[in-house]
Amino acid sequence: MLTEKLYFNSAEVPAAERFERWREHMAGSLSPMDVHSAHREDFRAELRVMELGALAVWPASYHALTFHRSASLVRQTDPETCHVFLLVSGGAEAAWGKSWSRYGTDDLLTTVSSAPARVRTGPAAAGALVQSVGVEVPRAAIPLASRQVDRAVGQRLSAREGAGALLALCLTQLSRRNSGYQAADAPRLELILLDLLTAFLAQAGDAENTQPAETRSRILRLRIRAFIQENLSDPELCPALVASAHHISVRYLHRLFEEERETVTQSIRRQRLACAHRDLSDPALAAVPVHDIAARWGFRHHAVFTRSFRDAFAVSPSEHRNTAPVDPPTV
Repeated sequence: MLTEKLYFNSAEVPAAERFERWREHMAGSLSPMDVHSAHREDFRAELRVMELGALAVWPASYHALTFHRSASLVRQTDPETCHVFLLVSGGAEAAWGKSWSRYGTDDLLTTVSSAPARVRTGPAAAGALVQSVGVEVPRAAIPLASRQVDRAVGQRLSAREGAGALLALCLTQLSRRNSGYQAADAPRLELILLDLLTAFLAQAGDAENTQPAETRSRILRLRIRAFIQENLSDPELCPALVASAHHISVRYLHRLFEEERETVTQSIRRQRLACAHRDLSDPALAAVPVHDIAARWGFRHHAVFTRSFRDAFAVSPSEHRNTAPVDPPTV
């Protein structure tokens, strides 16, 4: 599993000491900050930190808090980092000098360690905890000019569309306790997350064209993979549709994936078959006809589905359904 460098769980700390222990964690972080809360007497929080090379991912849940990085703290120490926070549940108000912004669930908030900031968070409902996932990255690791990164500060950016949606998906998956990622995956995940952060910050700063060409290509491949996964059930899904949805030619689409182990068409077929394999293994779907499951995953012709399924798994769909359930192949 990915290594967790720091862990804080208020349930493991005496109630009288919880808030002060949390403050110590925040004051001792890479970008020191002070925190205040109206829940000092009954404070609850949980914090995990996963290191991915130069990047750190922070899944956290906590009572309503105000985080304050003052000008004095900036002068004392500035690690020159950028922080992006995904609000999973709850809301926030953030102020930089006289400018302030309001954030809600599924919004992304950006701060930099070089600028004073005050962030006040609140839960979605009384008694609930705020939930967020943050990522911290050295500014020197981001292949964008400092002014372009600074433009993202103070903006309210959505995690429901564009590069923000891809970044939020990555952060959410990484924050899951049973994500399945191993320590050996860290270098690859660091590269993917850095690319997504770069694309997000470039989009926020209206600087997408200044990204390195290699980064733009990797981000485009990630967007295309996400599009394919979301549209596997569409029988019209094919390279031409994928290319059109991303405003590129089919020829360029194939060039993007020419170094992959399979073509776009093969990837679509493999993922559809894996989904059908999973559904045919599900006892809850035992009454659903095989041809309906095939149609659910974009197969128009039952004969084509049966032949493709047999080629992939060495059994027919019906034979597979009648055997003991097995784990489906990874999509």
